Amino acid sequence: MPSDELGGAGAAPALDIGGQVLTYAGFDRAVDRWIDRYEPGPAGYDASTLPLAEALVCVCAAARRGAPVAVEDPAARPVRTEWPDSAFLLVATSGSTGRPRPLARTAASWYDSFPAFTAVTGVTATDRVLLTGPLHATMHLFGALHTLWRGACVTDDPQRATVVHAVPAVLREVVRTAPELRTAIVAGIAPDPGALAAARHLRVVEYYGSSEVSLVAARRVPEPLRLLDEVDAEIRDGLLYVRSPYTVLGAPEWFCVGDLAVLGDDRALEVRGRGEAVINVGGTTVVAEDVERVIGGIDGVVAAAVIGSAHVVFGETVTAAVQLDGVEVDDVRRRARALLSREAIPRRWVRVGELPTTPAGKVARGRLKDLLA
Repeated sequence: MPSDELGGAGAAPALDIGGQVLTYAGFDRAVDRWIDRYEPGPAGYDASTLPLAEALVCVCAAARRGAPVAVEDPAARPVRTEWPDSAFLLVATSGSTGRPRPLARTAASWYDSFPAFTAVTGVTATDRVLLTGPLHATMHLFGALHTLWRGACVTDDPQRATVVHAVPAVLREVVRTAPELRTAIVAGIAPDPGALAAARHLRVVEYYGSSEVSLVAARRVPEPLRLLDEVDAEIRDGLLYVRSPYTVLGAPEWFCVGDLAVLGDDRALEVRGRGEAVINVGGTTVVAEDVERVIGGIDGVVAAAVIGSAHVVFGETVTAAVQLDGVEVDDVRRRARALLSREAIPRRWVRVGELPTTPAGKVARGRLKDLLA
């Protein structure tokens, strides 16, 4: 019979990693062997440096044993001095605007949301779910644990994948090498027109959340984002506050996610971008993500990111960094002028070979500012 953390059993494939398949029966035995072989240390288990398959065995062993487990970026570990007794996952924020911050969450704060996530994504036990990033990026760890809970197969082989978890920039590339895909699950940032065009033959599911509050809202494109039934939200001074059973340990009842947002009818949610990514151009608010989505939809733009640059008259102006393929900056600038408001048009354009990103695929705005200084 399936265990609490594993939804499959017997000869059904649980992992297909590096060409090696591990069945649910084998995975279940591997979890029990891990528990027998390894005693958790003072901080529990640590899966941060383990290969993907072994890391998932370690995490599921921690869940079964009721011990905490760290899944952090070995190259940028947060400073962690303590953790609550009820902690299961010791993870961190993405670090898109600074150094990652330590977080701790219970098993229930994720596992209790899996039925709702299944309903919107449509993932079944017969799916092969492709992960496109490291487990210390929480969207990928969440996707992997949901896959195992559902009884589906976690894979790193795009050729056989039927479902993929990816940020929009990665999705553009994955669809070219994944002929069996039927569903794309997008998170991290909202999908841009280019990513949606690349995935136009797929069912695209977008969900919105953060490392601190997990799932907040979801949709099947082109429907609007809607809050999950168990989640409440308020807008205070333009910023989104969330009350949810899925938050990390120690979070206030109403958690400020840090995003600018608008609540509409029937619990519809429009997310406009990070509060830190707001650029004040002569008193006009320009949201970085809005500009990035427009520029990212121009043919030949592989990726785009914008930041605010100090200006003696306007306070700030917009600077754009663009990664291009087969098009010149002047062409992109000309097309952008026809699509953006006057205040949102970048005054400075910088062509880059590659944008600095976090392990989750988000723009690392702090590093980008240093790069463009």
